[in-house]
Amino acid sequence: MLQEFKNFIARGNVMDMAVGIIIGAAFTAIVSSLVADLINPIIGLFMGGIDFTNYFLVLDGGEYATLAAAEEAGAAVFAYGRFLMAILNFLIIAFVVFMLVKAVNRVKDAAETKAVEPEAAPDAPKPPTEVELLAEIRDALKARA
Repeated sequence: MLQEFKNFIARGNVMDMAVGIIIGAAFTAIVSSLVADLINPIIGLFMGGIDFTNYFLVLDGGEYATLAAAEEAGAAVFAYGRFLMAILNFLIIAFVVFMLVKAVNRVKDAAETKAVEPEAAPDAPKPPTEVELLAEIRDALKARA
């Protein structure tokens, strides 16, 4: 069983998947920072600084100035603003990732097209016709006789 586990781990697919997960986690941090630190402030500027995260309903009827205060008091909170911001961030992140993948694919396709295009080969000699081949065979047989 231990040998089977070693074989499983040593296969390329598992290692590729592990590397993909690690790179994906690092990439997630970069994209999240891009959205939170660069894109959301610009969107907030155009939307008048609106931040939906502080939109909430207190389900037990209490009144709290902020979502943090309600959560700190232990109140049951329906934090729909945080959910709206999560959706908005997801859409922004998905769009950024789409644009990055599109750019990478464009560069990859350009590199493959450049690599695949063969240089102009000199004209290859024209293969002999059937009549020419038969004549060569006839001449070869005459020379042997």
